Amino acid sequence: MFVSIKVKDNRPIYSQIISQVKEQVGNGTLWPGQELPSVRELADSLGINMHTVRSAYLKSHEQGIIELHLGRRARIARRLPPLPDVNLRTDIQARLKEVITDAILAGINPQELLERTKRYINEMKQNKSESAKE
Repeated sequence: MFVSIKVKDNRPIYSQIISQVKEQVGNGTLWPGQELPSVRELADSLGINMHTVRSAYLKSHEQGIIELHLGRRARIARRLPPLPDVNLRTDIQARLKEVITDAILAGINPQELLERTKRYINEMKQNKSESAKE
């Protein structure tokens, strides 16, 4: 698992960790049952407080992304839960609106944004199919 903290990202660090774990599960870099670094290991490697990593792991557990068992390492959930459809769609719509607004303010035109989105989706699909072959 590779996680990096972006100082310029306005999201809390625990949220960045959750997002990157989800992304890596989505693209097949992380797979069901795979062990994650211990809280201490990840905190040390990122140079952050252990409680921040613990918070990310607990919130990921609440979302059904990872499994936590006392005395054992966290693992990617063997069965990822289907997310609630209504809440998920509302959340995604709000996040998309924010991303689109940020892109427009950054001078990215709609066609370029669409092309970048398609390219990213294709990269995720490709990474997932390559991971499945291994």
